[in-house]
Amino acid sequence: MTLTPLSCQLMGWRGADQNGFANNGAHWFCGGLLLFVGGLLEFFLGHTFAFVVYATYGGFFLALGATLTPGFNALAPYMTGLSAVLNATFYNSFVFFICSLRTNICLVLLFLAYTLAFPLLAAAEWTHADGNLELANRLMVSGGAPCFVVSMCSWWAMIGGLLEAVHFPFSLPIRDLSRIVPWAGASDMYDVEAGPGKME
Repeated sequence: MTLTPLSCQLMGWRGADQNGFANNGAHWFCGGLLLFVGGLLEFFLGHTFAFVVYATYGGFFLALGATLTPGFNALAPYMTGLSAVLNATFYNSFVFFICSLRTNICLVLLFLAYTLAFPLLAAAEWTHADGNLELANRLMVSGGAPCFVVSMCSWWAMIGGLLEAVHFPFSLPIRDLSRIVPWAGASDMYDVEAGPGKME
């Protein structure tokens, strides 16, 4: 609900402005608050990986929402963009990508796309600050494309999880990787096949 319109804005579809201001309410509430609360609930369920992922991206979207809110005046002193925040999020996304190799294909693709998106978006901000607007625009569009892949993978996992939750007669295929990627722990510690959208 947050990343789909933001990725379309980043790619400039239908002439959209690439700054993300139009999507700021979704950054605060769907991307920030909803992910952060979901992360806390995953923590109470004992799903450590899901907790860390949801809370981290929830914090990112809250920070993005605050940065884009005029009342905070966060952009005025720096007008070179959000490249430092985007670089830090790259490292988180890369670690999440490595950890997702034992979950399912949907999450691997999601975190791989995020790992590609953040450096491209940071590079777009850097080149924009240097005054190379044409290259900055191309990098912004290139960063928006993996964000769109992330949003499609997220929708796929969510719909798959909802269909399973209501015991629908069919399910979406989400390839389980828990048997392919070996691990060093006891195999009965937790069930990786808890569901298509689960990130245990």
